Amino acid sequence: MSENQKKSYEPENIRKRTADYFKAAGIAITPEEYDRIEIADFGLDQLEKTGLELLTYVNTMRCCAKELVLFPFQTCPEHRHPAVGELPGKEETFRCRWGTVYLYVDGEPTENPQVQPPKGEYTVFHEIVLHPGEQYTLLSNTRHWFQAGPQGAVVSEFSTHSTDENDIFTDTRIIR
Repeated sequence: MSENQKKSYEPENIRKRTADYFKAAGIAITPEEYDRIEIADFGLDQLEKTGLELLTYVNTMRCCAKELVLFPFQTCPEHRHPAVGELPGKEETFRCRWGTVYLYVDGEPTENPQVQPPKGEYTVFHEIVLHPGEQYTLLSNTRHWFQAGPQGAVVSEFSTHSTDENDIFTDTRIIR
């Protein structure tokens, strides 16, 4: 989030809340990692509805590992990871560590989805429900979005090299 954007929340309170979710999931972080918790509101200033808290452990040219926290019903908006130069788009595996996460991808729309997206543009509605210990792998350039259930969720992300700044969001209002 840029310094110029208005914040309707206190970043330190969000970091503390995020650390509490890590603790609930049995994930220990160092003080240095705590300071690196990123708060992504995607430029919408609606963090409780559309947002994500994350900690990147490593992001090399070959691999990336992150922890993602979603507060209750918080949504990471629909996007895809395109090729960047000669690099193929990011391939990622989401592994639910705590709570429930509802992942939506290209495919036959689910007739009665468990959750609804917040205001914005969403086009994929094939639902995959992940509980602790379950995982799903997305191929590069796959449109997807995800939302936590009523208690929130912690998700480990394992992927190829991450270039979040190149993600393409369906909702053109979004800034990453």
